[in-house]
Amino acid sequence: MATPLPQQQPPLDPTQPFTVLRPGDTAVLVIHGFTGSPLSMRPLANAFLDAGYSVSLPLLPGHGTKWEDLSKTSHKALLNSVTSNFDRLQREHQHVFVVGLSMGGTLALRLGEVREPAGIIVINPALTFASPVAHFAPVLRHFVKSVDAIRDDISKPGMTENAYPRTPVGGVAEIKALMALTRKHLSEIKAPILAFRSATDHIVPDSSMKALSRGLAKNTAKGSNITVQPLENSFHVATLDYDAAAIESGSVEFVRGLVK
Repeated sequence: MATPLPQQQPPLDPTQPFTVLRPGDTAVLVIHGFTGSPLSMRPLANAFLDAGYSVSLPLLPGHGTKWEDLSKTSHKALLNSVTSNFDRLQREHQHVFVVGLSMGGTLALRLGEVREPAGIIVINPALTFASPVAHFAPVLRHFVKSVDAIRDDISKPGMTENAYPRTPVGGVAEIKALMALTRKHLSEIKAPILAFRSATDHIVPDSSMKALSRGLAKNTAKGSNITVQPLENSFHVATLDYDAAAIESGSVEFVRGLVK
């Protein structure tokens, strides 16, 4: 195992991706949401760093530039990106955890299906759409390029996730495919899951959590291996909302409990 450099620090700009290696055998891959940026996950990533773990917070393909780029980004490209980041961490660490917000949660769950993380943490994971129109995105993408932004669903004033000002319909179509693929294989997840769920979420409906529970319950060998922690004071981007501290402490405790 390579010896991490003690002087490594995350960038000062919280919108930027980073990988910081720390001494020890545990690492955490942190994944932001659809149209968003590392900014939405930076406080949680910092909590893992403060706990002494190695952390990788990548910028997903199609993000951090302009929404038109995301309209041309396939769900396979998103999966390939997080998978390569996971594999890189696993080469250096014995225990690798995956954490994701919204679509990042979908990607974290998909990683749990194709890899063997030590544990999975999801915050308002996206497995279904709130808008029925979103189901027609694969067709609509040929006629409508973008719709109003789905960003900053945050109860706490003055907070932003630095998401795109428009939502690309092509990107929504790719998320639909990612959701379907992930739902189909949920029973293959072996890792324990900690799920945080906001009481009020204007982006991801409750049907998403129901789909997650149903899919995991089909694993006849392990049953439903999930703990759900409600968030009473936050909207969708809960990592930047009033319950952020509870997410951070609960997530660190989850990791510690599995690697001690």
